[in-house]
Amino acid sequence: TEIEGALWTWEMIEKYRVNELPELVRVAIPVDPAVTKNDESDETGIIPVGKDVNGHFYILGDYTGKYTPEQTARRINQSFDDHRADMVVGEANNGGDYIETVIRLVNGRMPYTSVHASRDKASRAEPIALLYSQGRVHHVGRWSKLEDEMTTWAPNTGAKSPNRIDSLVWGITYLLEGEGNSDLLYA
Repeated sequence: TEIEGALWTWEMIEKYRVNELPELVRVAIPVDPAVTKNDESDETGIIPVGKDVNGHFYILGDYTGKYTPEQTARRINQSFDDHRADMVVGEANNGGDYIETVIRLVNGRMPYTSVHASRDKASRAEPIALLYSQGRVHHVGRWSKLEDEMTTWAPNTGAKSPNRIDSLVWGITYLLEGEGNSDLLYA
């Protein structure tokens, strides 16, 4: 189902879904970390994103879950290897600085950069939703938990933090930087 005010609709996702992946020029593993692991904890969002030569973006998987720091690092490493990524992008707000430390313990060869949120989730997500409406973002296969979150999260409703969406937004934002659009997305 969709809810009124959600930034994404099923039509936006379905219309541009693909089954085959073109050659990618960049792949990022964005991480929206949770700082605890218990029944009430948020999940750590890990949604690998690729970019092709034409500036289209591809959602490659969903490694999201409730993890300890070591488990988080192992899932990031698995995603990095599975998708032959070239960068891990970690949100450093709210304790996420630990990401670089733990990934170095598991695999010291993964390049890492941190990002810091200075705007609210809706302001960061809106430009990415616009890319979906323009047909520039494609889901490779089906990612039901991510897609459910996308079509049922509406900004400013007090809804639970959208961990998968946050990861997806950080990944596309990072890959957009090469197009000179970072001022639109980071501020």
